Amino acid sequence: MGIKPNFNGRISRPQSLGGVFGGLLKIFGARASDADLAARWDEILGDDLSKIGKLVGVRKTKDKKINISIKPAFPAMSTELSYRVDEFRVCINKYFGYDAVGKIIIRK
Repeated sequence: MGIKPNFNGRISRPQSLGGVFGGLLKIFGARASDADLAARWDEILGDDLSKIGKLVGVRKTKDKKINISIKPAFPAMSTELSYRVDEFRVCINKYFGYDAVGKIIIRK
């Protein structure tokens, strides 16, 4: 149907619980929260957007939205990053399946 789980493969280095559970939730089709966003940043945004901005922080608000802090990959890309903030918002909201993003903050 979807992704075939590979339970036989072992990873030689320790993993965080968020990474392990994020992988399990992906196998079963469920989405985790901000930990899953951080672990799958490149996959969610694609090569084009993930090369422009790197995830620095995620903060949940009282109204169940998330504020995301993004740092430009290179200082010269901060202007392009500010122009493409809406594309980041669309990709992240599409991944979560609802209007999850409250604010996107650009850090220098």
